[in-house]
Amino acid sequence: MIHDMDFKARTLAALRAARTDAPAKTALVGLDGFVDTIVTPVAQRTGQGEAFTPIRTIPEFAQRVAGAAGKSTNIEFYPLMDKLGGNGPIMANALLAAGTRVTYIGALGRPSIHPVFLDFASRADVVSLCDPAATTAVEFGDGKLMLGQLRSLDGITMETLGEVMGAERFRSTLAASDLVSLVNWTMIPNMTAILRALVEEVLPELPPRKDRIFFFDLADPEKRSRGDLLEVLHIMSCFGTYGLVTLGLNYKEAQRVHAELGFPPRGVAEEDLRAIAAEIRSHLNLHTVVVHPSDSAACATEAGTFWLPGPYTDQPLITTGAGDHFNAGFAQGRLLGLEPEACLTLGVCTSGYYVRTGQSPDLAQLEGFIAGWE
Repeated sequence: MIHDMDFKARTLAALRAARTDAPAKTALVGLDGFVDTIVTPVAQRTGQGEAFTPIRTIPEFAQRVAGAAGKSTNIEFYPLMDKLGGNGPIMANALLAAGTRVTYIGALGRPSIHPVFLDFASRADVVSLCDPAATTAVEFGDGKLMLGQLRSLDGITMETLGEVMGAERFRSTLAASDLVSLVNWTMIPNMTAILRALVEEVLPELPPRKDRIFFFDLADPEKRSRGDLLEVLHIMSCFGTYGLVTLGLNYKEAQRVHAELGFPPRGVAEEDLRAIAAEIRSHLNLHTVVVHPSDSAACATEAGTFWLPGPYTDQPLITTGAGDHFNAGFAQGRLLGLEPEACLTLGVCTSGYYVRTGQSPDLAQLEGFIAGWE
């Protein structure tokens, strides 16, 4: 399918017209929090520090691990950096960079904020419910392994939220937020119960507001059962009574959701991505469904389906957090009232900028990136 490449010019014009609205927009984001240690696995060491050959691919790593069966083996992870992690904090950080005012509720450390979140906490209004989880992100040339220790996330409950933030403050913050983005359902055991409480008890008591945007992200539901997944998808669809619901899915997540809803498998071509998004959207009766592989993105709304290529690079500086930056860019577009095509462009370009630089772009940097995208 020949694609119309004028989407960049249209997006730039729309973004320039709307960007002055960004500082007036507010977002409530949550609920996770991770300390991410980015590491390179060592194949052979020749000296201290960075004097080593890395294990470059996941199959090579798998071979090393499989060779340990019946014996044991020692694999060194060379630490590159500790950084703020978790779907929520990374997405919130990117929204802050774009000029949105953010309240963040999640796992940032108790009784004091963990050092990796201090800069973030100085720029957002933060409420920390418990200690962060920890991830060792093992980055390879062909993917990454996220090794997580998640037990602290058991502390994310409606009860803790009420105790730490107070029910009144939580309700008033929720009522005032233009965007409510609750992400990382997979890793937060009590998230389904929290979402159910919001839709059954909290939102019905708030002043009605049809323009409120809800954004949900599952975060790789591979380890969750079919029943759990279908239950939370039903609850997410119920949020449509109180605002406009967007479900963001990477390709793997979209495949799983699509299959569990009973649809036959599809590929990764443009027409497949459009169809996956449209079928999930109509089945769950959501406002918008977004599907984003690493090299393109599609969405479905009541206006139809949209697709565009992404500014893919085969030499990213960092990949951990790329999907969260896509989500932030797309949600920022929604906040600014942009059309679906422009929201997709902001998504792929926010992610594209981040994987090349390791930084979240402000709107001026985002404009420059879109304008320079060949």
